[in-house]
Amino acid sequence: MDNTTDGTWDRLPVKLNEKILQTLDELKFTHMTPVQSACIPLFMSNKDVAAEAVTGSGKTLAFVIPIIELLLKREEKLKKMQVGALVITPTRELAVQISEVMEQFIEKFPQFKQILLIGGSNPAEDVEKFKDKGANIVIATPGRLEDMFRRKSDGLDLASSVKSLDVLVLDEADRLLDMGFEASLNTILGYLPKQRRTGLFSATQTQELEKLVRAGLRNPVRITVKEKGLAPAATAQKTPSRLSNYYTICRAEDKFNNLVAFLRQHKHEKLLVFFSTCACVEYYGRALETLVKKVTIHCIHGKMKHKRNSIFADFRKLKSGILVCTDVMARGIDIPDVNWVLQYDPPSSASAFVHRCGRTARIGNYGNALVFLLPMEETYVNFLSINQKCPLQRMSPIKDVVDVLPKVKAMALVDRAMFERGMKAFVSYVQAYAKHECSLIFRTKDLDFGCSAHGFALLRLPRMPELRDKKFPDFIETTVDTDTIRYKDKNREKQRQKALAELKDKTPFPKKNFIKNKAWSKQKGKKERRQKMAAKRKHNEDSDVDDEDLKELLDDTRLLKKLKKGQISEEDFEQQITSGAKSKHKTEEP
Repeated sequence: MDNTTDGTWDRLPVKLNEKILQTLDELKFTHMTPVQSACIPLFMSNKDVAAEAVTGSGKTLAFVIPIIELLLKREEKLKKMQVGALVITPTRELAVQISEVMEQFIEKFPQFKQILLIGGSNPAEDVEKFKDKGANIVIATPGRLEDMFRRKSDGLDLASSVKSLDVLVLDEADRLLDMGFEASLNTILGYLPKQRRTGLFSATQTQELEKLVRAGLRNPVRITVKEKGLAPAATAQKTPSRLSNYYTICRAEDKFNNLVAFLRQHKHEKLLVFFSTCACVEYYGRALETLVKKVTIHCIHGKMKHKRNSIFADFRKLKSGILVCTDVMARGIDIPDVNWVLQYDPPSSASAFVHRCGRTARIGNYGNALVFLLPMEETYVNFLSINQKCPLQRMSPIKDVVDVLPKVKAMALVDRAMFERGMKAFVSYVQAYAKHECSLIFRTKDLDFGCSAHGFALLRLPRMPELRDKKFPDFIETTVDTDTIRYKDKNREKQRQKALAELKDKTPFPKKNFIKNKAWSKQKGKKERRQKMAAKRKHNEDSDVDDEDLKELLDDTRLLKKLKKGQISEEDFEQQITSGAKSKHKTEEP
């Protein structure tokens, strides 16, 4: 680890508390990383810090240690309900991780209490815990923290508690802004005292982050930590130097087969597999559970509310296993001993690529990353090398690849839930592809939808705007009527049959059997209306009916309505119809 460290802790220009040094020794953190040696002295000498460092460089200790040191130096001891330090981070997984690190250090300082405020738990319980035990150090996600500031009616006056704040840390600050927390952050910053120390830590610098630096920090010291031991031309490389970064090119219909083959060959290692959407994680995660035997597979994504924390904790403890996930796991998360990071779908932004790779090769360890690219996406390799200073090398073809797609189709045929997951995954994949930041390379119009659908092992194509009026001769739909596929879950199937029966009773005439297979695009109704209007206009334009015939038709229609309402008798109706016809006949005689 020599080329990733900056000497032992006693080389710092400021002296650390003996109990902190003791904890560092117990945790076997014998050497500092560059970001730690740069930030800790500045923070402790009351400077605001804006630090950019490669992912996995030890940023957490760079603010945990100064927080404790600054709170120890306070003239007045913090009371039970006084908050001296606040750490805000974008995801609950990262917050849990920081809390664990903080807990290890404050064990030797019983005068400090910390509290974790994150989503996925009952906010009322958080309020009661805060009121009961108090907190001097708060580690939180923005949404839950903002909610806690509004709990005065429940007996928690957090706005008063933070008046004693000494230190604010925004970890993964650029992601806080990317994820749309800007409004929440502005609200939270409004409650905090101006006289405080502030630290912004991130792996990338953005224009939005620059605005936050100007608004939230007072004359900050900017720190940019580069990788040691790199050639001068490569000093801006943003991924760890001990990371081996690979790419492989495969066709859409072969992509999943290649992934399964790779996972089968590395099942005794610890791997993260990134997909672009929550729906893809749900679908492919279930498929991998069946196809890759004798290995623990977990799935995690942003739409999971209560399970995320326990899944994350379970996976961290594993010596080997597979975590199928979205970008919710891409930032700051420290999972021990990750051997491979696989990117099945390239992320929506180039910076996210760097953060995904950074889940391995952390704190001086070795690691590997592999991205799966379609033939038309190969120029992305050059783009990453130039734009993100992230060089990739091509991996030799994966061996022993077999076709597992028929097995995935078989799973969909026996369980409607799997069939629907596949349809949703495909739609979400296409939609995510259309929103890719690098739109010159990732263009929806270049996608071969038929081959992609085959690669998703779909039984039929979904109805969606992108596929409208297109034919895909290479895609062979199943001969099975997909409406007849049942849920394995008997309760769900019972509910479906009940809904079908109710719908049938309401329908006076037979309709097309769409029911559960309605178009995924909500624009289908609009499309039909537009078609009807167009047909009506065309009929009017092509019609031979002159104005007089049209008037007669309208008169007859009015008479028919009067008859139905009982306003005229049948005799009157016949008489008026006949007289109208006779008068028309006379006018037509030569």
